[in-house]
Amino acid sequence: MFNKILIANRGEIACRVIETARRMGVATVAVYSDADAAAKHVAMADEAVRIGTAPPAESYLKGDAVIAAALETGAQAIHPGYGFLSENPVFVEAVEAAGLTFIGPSAKAIRAMGLKDAAKALMHEAGVPVVPGYHGENQDPEHLSGAADAIEYPVLIKAVAGGGGKGMRRVDMPAEFAEALASAQREAQSAFGNPAVLIEKFIEQPRHIEVQVFGDGMQAIHLYERDCSLQRRHQKVIEEAPAPGMTPEMRAAMGEAAVRAAEAIGYSGAGTVEFIVDGSRGLRPDGFWFMEMNTRLQVEHPVTEAITGLDLVEWQLRVASGEPLPMRQEDVPLTGHAFEARLYAEDVPAGFLPATGTLSHLQFPQDARIDSGVRSGDTISPFYDPMIAKVIAHGPTREIALRRLASALDRTEVVGCVTNLSFLAALARHKGFAAGEVDTGLIARDIDGLTRVEAPSPARLAQIAMAGAGLLEDGGAVNGFTLWQPLVRSVVLGLGETEVTAKIACHGADAADVDVDGTTVSAERAGAGWRFDGMPAAAWQIASGAVTLFGPGGFSARIVDPLERDAAGAAGADVIEAPMPGMLAQVLVSAGDTVSAGQKLAVLEAMKMEHALTAPREAVVAEILVAAGTQIEAHAPLIRFEPEDGG
Repeated sequence: MFNKILIANRGEIACRVIETARRMGVATVAVYSDADAAAKHVAMADEAVRIGTAPPAESYLKGDAVIAAALETGAQAIHPGYGFLSENPVFVEAVEAAGLTFIGPSAKAIRAMGLKDAAKALMHEAGVPVVPGYHGENQDPEHLSGAADAIEYPVLIKAVAGGGGKGMRRVDMPAEFAEALASAQREAQSAFGNPAVLIEKFIEQPRHIEVQVFGDGMQAIHLYERDCSLQRRHQKVIEEAPAPGMTPEMRAAMGEAAVRAAEAIGYSGAGTVEFIVDGSRGLRPDGFWFMEMNTRLQVEHPVTEAITGLDLVEWQLRVASGEPLPMRQEDVPLTGHAFEARLYAEDVPAGFLPATGTLSHLQFPQDARIDSGVRSGDTISPFYDPMIAKVIAHGPTREIALRRLASALDRTEVVGCVTNLSFLAALARHKGFAAGEVDTGLIARDIDGLTRVEAPSPARLAQIAMAGAGLLEDGGAVNGFTLWQPLVRSVVLGLGETEVTAKIACHGADAADVDVDGTTVSAERAGAGWRFDGMPAAAWQIASGAVTLFGPGGFSARIVDPLERDAAGAAGADVIEAPMPGMLAQVLVSAGDTVSAGQKLAVLEAMKMEHALTAPREAVVAEILVAAGTQIEAHAPLIRFEPEDGG
């Protein structure tokens, strides 16, 4: 076993590896960029080495700097985590050339599965079922369009070097193909440095089921399957294990196919073989096809650990150090059911745009597994994936595990940036999902319901108002009275674009009436807490002039100072602003152009994804304020329209 390893990653996966290494008595070395100098993984490791500035290309993707850090600190091996250098065969070769051990598969195995088209040809030869499609080298747009016609629409364009939904587009008709192809190629070039794509038949009711495999270079076993069908824009949202509706026959067929795939390339370490499954007629041994193999540890590996009771990172370290596979296939346990929800900093109402901010408050329930790389006070930066945490719940049955997940999400508290927490909670309570009716289109079909923001009740608004007025803190209640009636104070609450006025009439230290837009709410102290119209107060936090309520139906409201209101909104409709930091990849209009509502104006590249900026109304473009190729900050003005009144 190694004495010391270096983790060539950041965030929650770096913290995850450090936890297991510490338990095994293995010392750890962290690497960090300037943006991560005070990060959680740096604090957890035994040693830490700076490797560059904030952009990944200048830090976490610098293989030579990572190897130099390992040699400098006396580390014997490098654990790549996932993302960054984890599936880079050139890096693996450089690690080995330096006399170090790469904790993962060989460069040859990574290359075999690195390009989706070549991997599918290899899998076909190994007897693994493959989806119909075009995986050739001819990247001429007309040729690809012809291939799509032959496969028959709908089709899926996928980057051959892709992952995480990047460089992927669904196309439903020939007229849409050219634009979708160009967009996919741009995104693939930006994310992977390779614009090549393949074309596949799109399965109408698809499920995404993957099999966890583990090999020692000679033989492999599987550790059952995970269902990753709950996706948004081809990115996983909630994963579970085992897959709903799985039969012994289907599990045996998929497991055997996954093991054949791993053994065909002499696979060593943890890997995942992903399959697309036709869910229209239930799970059948003849209804699944190889999609790709991820030659690394997956983000969703905790659900496999939960149902097997195994530590996959420990297995990685043992196999990489020369030990045999820790277990035989027939001895792998399977107990209960598990879910993982990915908590991200993202603006759901704005279309799930990645968000940034400082986490002024972050608290998780103690009875759920939480894998996180951030703490209260940490900043979600625009340079890296905006994941805050993975919330994992396990139970003896799927129903109980899902209830535990919903409960854990309800008791998760985040203040400082917008998140998808309410969306995840709604998904965990979705009737179809609870019934096991899962496919990759579920979220898209029910997106309105899942993202609907319910109007807060007068009782919750009353609590926000009293918290904002400082009346819920210990000693904060107002005892002052006028001669004949209670003292009344007004609090203006900002709820998105609207404002609500609450008038608080305090009746001593332990009671008040709160008028919320004409509805009176009775507030009274009950023991150590407060009740509003008899309903217990929700957990809450106040930060940066806003009050956040947690739990089901939780929300935030600004405390508005009427004296500081600005009139900046007057010109807002005439300027298109950047919704987040990023690079302006394309500007599709020019000054003088007349545009229609919904027309694409520009393309912003942020967090390795492309985001279209569209016109909110019919207008004439007055001025282009930023040139394509410019790195911009959030809310930077990009395009100005002529005023609607022509003034």
